[in-house]
Amino acid sequence: MHISCGALVCALAVAVPARAAEPAADVAPTAEAGHVDTGFAIGEQIVVSARSMAASSQNVLTSIDRMGGDVAQRANVNYAWELAGRLPGVMLTNFNQGTTSGKFSFRGFNGEGEINAVKLLIDGVPANSNDGNMPYIDSVFPLDIAGIEVVRGTSDPRYGLHAIAGSANIQTRIGGTYREAKVSGGSFDTYEAQAVAGIETGRFSQNYLAAWRQAGGWRDHGGLTRGSLAGKWFFRPSADVRIGAIARWYRGTADEPGYLTLENAAANPRMTNAYNRSDGDTRTVAQGSLHLDAAMGDSVDFTAKAYANRLRDDRYVKFSATTSQQRRVTDEDHYGVMAALHWHTRVAGVPVMAEAGGDMQWQDNVSLRYNTVARVVSAQTRDQAFTLGVGGVYGQIKLEPTPWLTISPAWRFDKVSGTFHNRLAGTSAPVNDYGTISQPKLQVALTPLRQLTLYGNYGKSFQIGTGSGAYLIPPRTTDLAPSINEGWEAGIKLSPVAAVDARVALWLQDASGEIKRKLNDPLGDSENVGATRRRGLDVQVNVRPMAGVSVWGALSWQTSRIRVADPATPTYVGHEIDHVPHWLWSGGVDVTPGARWRLSLWGNGQSSYWLTTANDPAVGKFGQYAVFNAEVAFRPLDKLELALTGKNLFDRRYEYVWYDTSVLGSSASPTQHSPAEGLGVTASARVRF
Repeated sequence: MHISCGALVCALAVAVPARAAEPAADVAPTAEAGHVDTGFAIGEQIVVSARSMAASSQNVLTSIDRMGGDVAQRANVNYAWELAGRLPGVMLTNFNQGTTSGKFSFRGFNGEGEINAVKLLIDGVPANSNDGNMPYIDSVFPLDIAGIEVVRGTSDPRYGLHAIAGSANIQTRIGGTYREAKVSGGSFDTYEAQAVAGIETGRFSQNYLAAWRQAGGWRDHGGLTRGSLAGKWFFRPSADVRIGAIARWYRGTADEPGYLTLENAAANPRMTNAYNRSDGDTRTVAQGSLHLDAAMGDSVDFTAKAYANRLRDDRYVKFSATTSQQRRVTDEDHYGVMAALHWHTRVAGVPVMAEAGGDMQWQDNVSLRYNTVARVVSAQTRDQAFTLGVGGVYGQIKLEPTPWLTISPAWRFDKVSGTFHNRLAGTSAPVNDYGTISQPKLQVALTPLRQLTLYGNYGKSFQIGTGSGAYLIPPRTTDLAPSINEGWEAGIKLSPVAAVDARVALWLQDASGEIKRKLNDPLGDSENVGATRRRGLDVQVNVRPMAGVSVWGALSWQTSRIRVADPATPTYVGHEIDHVPHWLWSGGVDVTPGARWRLSLWGNGQSSYWLTTANDPAVGKFGQYAVFNAEVAFRPLDKLELALTGKNLFDRRYEYVWYDTSVLGSSASPTQHSPAEGLGVTASARVRF
């Protein structure tokens, strides 16, 4: 893991290593002198002198974290979401259940799937499923990643749906000329092959990915097979216009080892239950998008995208010995358009930027569930078809009345439409009348010194129901209002000396009427949590004490509590939201003792959490862990790198745990445990042609 060798003031363009330094997709390079940067970076960055572009995060003054392509491309992971654990303040939830492998979250939201508060984008294209989960991230393999960018908080006006706590954009390699392949093999019968190619001739560029991964799994009945193909074609008819298309296809199949009782997880964490032997999933995703970027003169830029996403998921799962196996079928087709117009000039000598943008997203979803025995259907419990449309527009102004002051107000509005059909019952229902969802934003930054930035922001984001929870289904007769998340952040970014970069941010986020999915509900409905408050403190530091040595670290403290409880659970006032640890940490050191050697050590961890909002001491807390990883790499030839990676170096036992209320009153264990992988070693070879 290599830490940036330059000051973080330059960081917006996230790039792959210098030999293939194509610009990342849909990301603006760093701005003209005077640009305010509040970002924190892990990995190599490059400096490109250019003005900010339409729909760029460069116009957002909040906590932004970026991972360079150099870090991502050498990773050995089962799924790409695991990479986000290296970014500051990001929490990983590792289900370790086949294709339902896990996800990342931040700002006091958990990864349980009840509230999915992160807007995921791949090359700037929305990539959440209807419930806000992240199945499309499976199609991304590390060797094709140019960078990962996380924007935290409520003040970013660019996105509406699912951007409750912020957004994450995975940028893949677009442009450039390169040919690379990487093969790896290691513990738990894990084998992987990735090949990428970039061909740029004149005004036309082509980029391709072909990848395959197979693993036997650390636990019994934990095998997986994954394959992905991607193509990206871009053309510049002139120096000011770029048009392109991206196509991506993925298929994954995996067994599920299931959840263990507390006793079995402690005694034999690698086992599976006999009743889980027929559990597993097949997932297919496809994405296609069209892109247009144009600079219309010296002061106006325009960007637009049109996309289509397809998700097909067929899962068999049995959560405990006393419940039925379920077949869960998800068919989703999402379509959308996005556009933004960006204008900048000077008025009476004062730099002024104005941007207007918006998006429209349409969904056509089918959700089926069955009770099954060893994959043989015994009864159908759900047959739903529902449409959802979410459209939003925003406007933003950015003023620099003095060289040391930036003020940026913005406003976003969203509208929701759709219809729900319960085909088992033969009934239909309209979407809740959420009205026009108003989201004012304000961002301010002061730079009294080149080495010091003080920034603050305020904004509102929103949450609506997912699945059937978004519709006015009887016995409900009153439309639900959206839950408004109102948040602020105050931060300081400083570089007191050339070898040190640091950022400290204090934040708070209140929800007016939070709702969460009922994860095992036959109707797929939601339930009220109440008004909530999340707050925290994030600290990040980069240090380069000497040539060839880089050290970084991040520590986050957070709480997530119920301020006003649902009338059905009045005693929950003041209780903590489940699965939200108070402490998150990550850090690492990278040493390059010579031109051909690289040594890395990194780790991350968290404190424990409650399993339910009841905060029952009799159940206790779970989830605490501290895991360390290491890699040593050597280049015997200029175009060949050999690496040996060790994960969970100290073979620490840790696990994901949840509380199964459906088995209360039975002999089954209410705490369900999924042990994480032990010590694993992977050898790899990366070749550049």
